[in-house]
Amino acid sequence: MARPNKRTTLREVAEATGLSTAAVSYALRGKHVSKETEERVRKAAAELGYEADPIARALVSGRTSTVGVLAGDLQDLWQQQLMAAIGRELLAGDRYALILDAGGDPERELALAKQLRDQRVDGLLVSPVDPSAEGWSKIADAVPVVSIGDALSRARTAGEVLFDNRAGIDAVLDYLRGLGHRRITVLTPTGPSTPDRPADVYVREAADRLDIEVEVLPCAQELGEATAMARRVLTNSPDGRPAGTSALTAPSAVFCFSDSIAYGVYAAAAEAALTVGRDLSVVGFDDHPVSRVLTPPLTTVDWGLGEIAKEAARLAVAAIEGRRVRRKRILCAPRLSERGSAAQARG
Repeated sequence: MARPNKRTTLREVAEATGLSTAAVSYALRGKHVSKETEERVRKAAAELGYEADPIARALVSGRTSTVGVLAGDLQDLWQQQLMAAIGRELLAGDRYALILDAGGDPERELALAKQLRDQRVDGLLVSPVDPSAEGWSKIADAVPVVSIGDALSRARTAGEVLFDNRAGIDAVLDYLRGLGHRRITVLTPTGPSTPDRPADVYVREAADRLDIEVEVLPCAQELGEATAMARRVLTNSPDGRPAGTSALTAPSAVFCFSDSIAYGVYAAAAEAALTVGRDLSVVGFDDHPVSRVLTPPLTTVDWGLGEIAKEAARLAVAAIEGRRVRRKRILCAPRLSERGSAAQARG
């Protein structure tokens, strides 16, 4: 039976270069040595086929170079884009994203967060389904946590990249009211088990202030399920509406807390022979690239995804390395991108 190839060790690279193992380790990381020494060591390592042993490195440094990235729901296309952007930002700093999907389930979210903690990730970035869950406190005590979107109200996090949801919701509802819309349905990915998420609370406050009629309904972000819910809304069917809520007449506008949900509204409108931007106004909340190529293009809120990914990764890496940062709380301002999907209310 053939023996497996033996891994070249750091000591062998040191012997080949006449340096200490510590000097070789520094050279391979580009630290504390001259450029000439770094090049000499890297050349020798390549010739010997040396590859760093991640387990040995973790044992020595206490770090795995892995950062957990926990998505609230990867059925949301914008979250897919955000997680990929965060992964690229971390990789640029020689750190690797381990991306997991909570699937919109708060219990699954905490279970996955604990699993990542137990796997000794160096840090954890989370876009929380349930930002007020008690379990976040112990997790944040064990590993640096950076929250994205909403703050973890019961945990001491290493950083926060928050969306100014109040400003975003005010901007959209003010805009729709200015177009004459008084009956608006809001479709939110929030589930029945987490009814008090900040965005859902803010929309009710804004509706009272603006004296408009708003119904907030939970809606999945998967296209088929979003289409089914939108179909019920547009046909004024009570099926699927939460118990204890009064059905409104069919809305003149639908405000979706993710662009992925808005795509379902487009599909349901087409089924009902309604023209978006004429018979029905639709507004999203993400500015996913697909939203710009719809017919008509979707009016939506841009949060600056690239900057969100950059700041979240920066805060996580700073916490992992024990560096102090000037600002641990970043508040992302919304920008309403007006396109063809919202128009003056008819009648």
